[in-house]
Amino acid sequence: MAISVKVMRRPDREVSYLRATLKGMALTFSHVFRRKVTMQYPEQTEQEGFWSLSPRWRGTHRMLTDEQGRAKCVACGLCPQICPANCIKLIPGEDEEGNRYPLIYEIDEFRCVFCGYCQEVCPEEAIHVGVHYENAEYERERFVYDLERLCAQTHPVSTLWDPSDPKGE
Repeated sequence: MAISVKVMRRPDREVSYLRATLKGMALTFSHVFRRKVTMQYPEQTEQEGFWSLSPRWRGTHRMLTDEQGRAKCVACGLCPQICPANCIKLIPGEDEEGNRYPLIYEIDEFRCVFCGYCQEVCPEEAIHVGVHYENAEYERERFVYDLERLCAQTHPVSTLWDPSDPKGE
């Protein structure tokens, strides 16, 4: 695929920007006659049908668990390696049968850019970004999600962008 360059020349003479200004003002004025929609957020939520999030919205993280309630994570170390914000802390451990598991798994939600790379790279599909967006806290330390808190999350998970279906249909 070749890259094309479009060369823009400056006008040789004096140019009046009156036409562009009037077009912009007409667009702004057209919004006066449109129907206004105001949602009273805490009282009206998406469950009531007023609005809905995209299924690809990336919010708070969630760790999936197996039938015994243990985290599916095998502590392979791919998620902290690929994380561009360096917000994942993982210390692996191993039990007597040789099964790997995370001793410490923490995600700093303040540093996270919610890119979804951790979800894409996970071979066990253990970590997911969910569609939860209401995560207000009173202390900064509460934004560091440990393994227990990640496993306790129950919100639905996000469906990330699929290259075979670019429009998400």
